[in-house]
Amino acid sequence: MKQRQFLNVVDEDAAHAAFRSACGHLDPRVERVPLNRALGRILANDVAAVVDVPGFDRSNVDGFAVHAVDTYGAEELEPITLTLSEVTLAAGDAPREGFDTPAGTAVQIATGGVVPRGADAVVMIEHTEPVDGGVGISRSVAPGANVSYAGSDIGRGDTVLRRGIALTSRDTAVLAAIGIAHVDVTCKPRVAVVSTGDEIVPPGGTLAIGQVFDSNQPMLLDAVVELGCEPVPSGIAPDDLDIVESTLEALVSGPDAVDVVLLSGGTSKGEGDVNSEAVTRLAARLPDSPGIVVHGVALKPGKPILLSVIAGTPVVVLPGFPTSAVFTFHEFVAPLLRRLSGVPDDAVHTVEAIAPMRITSVPGRAEYSLVDLIEGENGLAAYPLGAGSGSVTAFGRADGFVRIPASTEYVAEGQRMTIRLLEDRVRIPDLVVIGSHCVGLDYLLGLLAADGYRIKAIPVGSTAGLAALARGEGDVAGTHLLDADTGRYNESFLPRGVRLISGYDRRQGIVYRSESGLFDVDDDHLLEEIRSDRYRMVNRNPGSGTRILIDQLLDGRQPAGYLHQVKTHNGVAAAIEQSRADWGMTLETVAEAAGLGFRFVANERYDFAVRDDRWDRPAVVALRRLLINEQVRADLAEIGFK
Repeated sequence: MKQRQFLNVVDEDAAHAAFRSACGHLDPRVERVPLNRALGRILANDVAAVVDVPGFDRSNVDGFAVHAVDTYGAEELEPITLTLSEVTLAAGDAPREGFDTPAGTAVQIATGGVVPRGADAVVMIEHTEPVDGGVGISRSVAPGANVSYAGSDIGRGDTVLRRGIALTSRDTAVLAAIGIAHVDVTCKPRVAVVSTGDEIVPPGGTLAIGQVFDSNQPMLLDAVVELGCEPVPSGIAPDDLDIVESTLEALVSGPDAVDVVLLSGGTSKGEGDVNSEAVTRLAARLPDSPGIVVHGVALKPGKPILLSVIAGTPVVVLPGFPTSAVFTFHEFVAPLLRRLSGVPDDAVHTVEAIAPMRITSVPGRAEYSLVDLIEGENGLAAYPLGAGSGSVTAFGRADGFVRIPASTEYVAEGQRMTIRLLEDRVRIPDLVVIGSHCVGLDYLLGLLAADGYRIKAIPVGSTAGLAALARGEGDVAGTHLLDADTGRYNESFLPRGVRLISGYDRRQGIVYRSESGLFDVDDDHLLEEIRSDRYRMVNRNPGSGTRILIDQLLDGRQPAGYLHQVKTHNGVAAAIEQSRADWGMTLETVAEAAGLGFRFVANERYDFAVRDDRWDRPAVVALRRLLINEQVRADLAEIGFK
């Protein structure tokens, strides 16, 4: 296939500067909406009160309006009697014109009533009683007692709300209190999202080999909403130049033209990528079209992003892989949308965290990495997910991401990093499980989640999980490490301050496609076959108990596929099902679910290591109880864990 190179790969700062300049003609627009439609909208202008709140001296209680001095010396055993006025003031009633409260007189008043002229306090009704000749006062009050004076809450001319805030129910109450029926808010920019590519299928459809469901469009549409914009779903366009061009033209110049257009997919160098050509052709035909501003930025992932302006409308072509699309959206599109929607820059939330391990990078281009955040003894620790640019689930479970500058070769273990959060705050889980992955563990965590516990599970392997516990990161680590000297699992590997919850036995073995018959041989020939290069393997990550078993079987050999490593048992099964590998090692229950052949290798022990200082945490206690629950044990046995 003929390859077309990027127009001009530039560094990140240059790309930002060029795109900002190309979009400099765009400003936020303002619209006036009824107060009952203002919730959540961004206030466009400062709001000053045109009335006092309250607009009159108001009683805060049911009782009697009095001259405070007339009550001095009143006690429960020696009440003071005041004359009862013929005037009674209910909420909403104003004293008649010219009325002045005489000295020595009490005026009956309800909560919210207008305090009459002359009175400077209200005695609660609980501190009065009817007496001959008037009202008995059993407790004295000071001037101003139980009275809200006019303007004491909001004064006329006071600025009550400042522009740039997202209006809450409290804010709309303030606006209503000063009589505002309509409010100026920033218009929501209309942002169209188009997915492109012959391989893209809408969710709910049927996939053929090589096709993928469209996860980018719903992700980007919802991200647009989070930034205060109006999403415009615009379907899927095939890799057809004329169709992509006509779709773009309708979005930037038709009767339903939008403010910003996002396309995902088709920005790489392959001959089948038509988006850049569609942008170029359309920009040549329409006025006010600088066309492509940037095509290619020194980023990983996200290098092929395309930034352009057509007919005055920003058109951004994001990479098709989900993680690449996420990073480039947050880096280049989100700042523009925040500006146009009025969302302040402080809506970007960051935290500081340390690197629990060395994170390598490629010098010469900025690199982004999704991370999981967990609490450690030294604050937050950021575990890189290590997911490729095509990973959807990694983005779904990540707490945020770290940007490693182009000049940085690696982030050292223990180094502090700034993490940009994907939500407005770090949501600390009730239980952090870090270590070896197991389907049985997934079942247990599902039960805990059903009971309302928030769970975070990070599959890093047994060894790395125990190391994390030693550093104070995480609560529980699944582990299945065999001590070859003692023949016992897990006990001899525990760091100081860590103990075991007894888990269950599980069967590990070599798995393969049953129909292939590749390993329908005796045990001696089986070892010979897997150690050869005749068949391709899928490996597990270093430090996992399964990896240790594999290396023992291979006895130093590294057959084809040895460096192809996945983090979970299901990942092994998927690689073999899809013929990307011929064999691997996983659990018998996983092999059965996938319809794979299974050759038993080891009956191993899977236990749960727990830090002593987390032993009595509610979620850990709940896990311990599950593991001694007879019904839970029976259910585990049913799925292959005894």
